[in-house]
Amino acid sequence: MTRAQQTVSIGLLISSNLKLYLACYLQLIPFGEKIQDEIIPVLPLWALVSFGAYLLFKLGWGVFAFNDVPEAHKELMMEIETARKELKSKGIDVD
Repeated sequence: MTRAQQTVSIGLLISSNLKLYLACYLQLIPFGEKIQDEIIPVLPLWALVSFGAYLLFKLGWGVFAFNDVPEAHKELMMEIETARKELKSKGIDVD
């Protein structure tokens, strides 16, 4: 799946979920009073928190699995060494 297809798929998913939420919030889809008053109003907050948790997991997994990409690790170490040499040539002490 290309990046454009992923973007379109995510856009369609978000728009359909938004339409469904609005239908529930405007009481076009009947639910019990407890669900309508206590659950549906907090669904956007729940979705935002869930999305944030997913992004934190993805970030943590990327950091955890970084050493599994030896080319990127070597490239980053070379860039760090180059930066150290440049800073030392300018008289800045780097440990």
